[in-house]
This record gives sequence, structure tokens and C-alpha cells, in this order.
Amino acid sequence: MSANQTPPSATYESAFLKACRREPVPHTPVWFMRQAGRSLPEYRKVREGVPMLESCMRPELVTEITLQPVRRHGVDAAIYFSDIVVPLKAIGIDLDIKPGVGPVVEKPIRTRADLAQLRDLTPEDVSYVTEAIGLLTAELGTTPLIGFAGAPFTLASYLVEGGPSRTYENAKAMMYGDPELWADLLDRLADITAAFLKVQIEAGASAVQLFDSWAGALAPVDYRRSVMAASAKVLDAVSGYGVPRIHFGVGTGELLGLMGEAGADVVGVDYRVSLDEAARRVGPGKALQGNLDPTVLFAGTEAVEAKTHEVLQTAKGLEGHVFNLGHGVMPSTDPDALTRLVEYVHTQTAR
Repeated sequence: MSANQTPPSATYESAFLKACRREPVPHTPVWFMRQAGRSLPEYRKVREGVPMLESCMRPELVTEITLQPVRRHGVDAAIYFSDIVVPLKAIGIDLDIKPGVGPVVEKPIRTRADLAQLRDLTPEDVSYVTEAIGLLTAELGTTPLIGFAGAPFTLASYLVEGGPSRTYENAKAMMYGDPELWADLLDRLADITAAFLKVQIEAGASAVQLFDSWAGALAPVDYRRSVMAASAKVLDAVSGYGVPRIHFGVGTGELLGLMGEAGADVVGVDYRVSLDEAARRVGPGKALQGNLDPTVLFAGTEAVEAKTHEVLQTAKGLEGHVFNLGHGVMPSTDPDALTRLVEYVHTQTAR
């Protein structure tokens, strides 16, 4: 760690990390998934003409983009600007992020021979991540930085389907039809994901979030049988660092208990399940994160405050609560609505 870099302990007493540890907080901490991104004019300006994957590999650009929402909104945590397919690109998978489509994989993984594409990830493969986090932690001071990665199931879905899918027919066909190949694929992805998170933590990230964006497509029995072990392997691999581990998926109301069981310290809840009900499903010993419906932000200040008040009321009995949206910030969201939301939560929950 360089001499001018703030040691991770500088963030230890932050409201965000206290909430993750289920300790008393001065106010409910707030951050937003996709807070760094298209909703900000300053983001669109610095990204102009720079392809998505390239923007994730330029440390100065990553630093600027990650800091933008912290400066503008006064959120309680920054989230490292990247994409879930970055570690796959870093090990040589032929993929690109196509505007308006998402990640597209040139040669989908369909057979055992295709697994050879997935070699181990080394810190040297993502040296730009270490560099960017060094720059960021120096700038952020006492504001925590959240590192992140895609969970094995979601990465496997992209790799097997060859791109985004609504039905996951190829991925599920492999899961049901060739469970051994599926297990080996997820296990390999778990190692790559764990290595990617370790790089971020060792560079100075104060917490990590594992995004299992598409896990909501699974029934609980299939999640437990075919997916949970791989996510648990990732979360266990970083348990020794003592940083909070957040686990989030979309449409995962039926899986909340299992996602907590996989090893999360904080379970992210989307907007479909109220936080008090989520707490019942997850059980004691975990903080919760969430869960305002992101579309409420289009409804005007009064409606936003009314819905936010509802979320805060349902969070009252929780052991720990990090306020967030129940999914990412939508691209056409008014940034001022987010700034006002942060202010409202801080004011309403000041202890």
C-alpha cells in the first residue's frame, strides 16, 4: 500500500460499514446500484466515444466515474465502476458489450472441451483494477468503496447462452441435462470470481457485492442443488478478509433465505418483497439492503418521499439496514431526484 493511500481502517466507523455489521448508525446509509452511470450527464460526457469494456480498463476514467455519484449525491459508499464480464474478458474470453444488447460471447460454452477457455485469473490480468482502487481509496478517504463481481450462475448464463436471455434455455438445459459439466463450469467460475474479488479487497475495497442478477430465474430446489455451492465458494473465499459481503439478485424473493445461507453478511432485497417479510425469510444474523422500486423516482418528490417512508418504516425492526433501490438506477432517472432521496433518508433517519 502506498504511503499516500488511506488505510482501509479509515472507513471502519462509516455508517455504511456499521450498518453492514448490524451496529448502531448515525443515520441509515444510502448508496444505489448503478449510481455511477448513464443517469449522470458528467458520466455520459467522460464516456463519449469510449466503448464500455475499454472504459473499465482505464484507471483514471474508472476513478472519475466511481467518484461522480459520491460528489453529486453525497451517498455513503462508492461502488467500483466495472462490469460483471470484466474478469472473463481479462482471461481471454472473446466477448464484447454491445450497446443496447449487453455482453455477447463469440463462442458460447456448450461442451466439456469449451471449459478450456476458462483459465485462472491472476492479479496481473487485472492490474488496472488494483491501480484504479489505489487512486480511489486515496480520494475517498473515509467513504467506503464497494468492490463487486458477477456470481457464477449469472456469468454461466451469459457464457452458455452467448448473450442476455429471457428464458435461459441453453443454460438450464445444461444444468438439468449434464449436471456434472454444469457443476464444473460453475466451480471454475467461482474460482475466477473469488480471485477477482480478492484483487479488489487487497487493493483497498471495504466491502464486496456479489451480483447474481439472473438467479431469480431459478426455483429454490434448483438453486440449492445446482448453484448455491458455487456462490458459497466465492463468499467463503473472501471471508477471511473481514469485509462485509453483500449478495444480491433480481426476482429472488423465493431465494432470500438460501442467498443468506450461501454466506452473505448483507442480503440485497429487490422491490418485490417488503423488508420486514425479507427479514423473516432470511432469518437473524444478517443485515438487509434495499429496496425502493427504482421507477418511483419518475413519480415526483412527494411520491418518492411517501414510498421511501414506507421502506424506512418496514426497516425499523431490522438488525442492520442499508438503503438502496430494489434494482439499479434507470438511465433516464433525474439525478436531482437521487440527490434529494439521499438527503431525505439521512434527515428522516438521523439518530
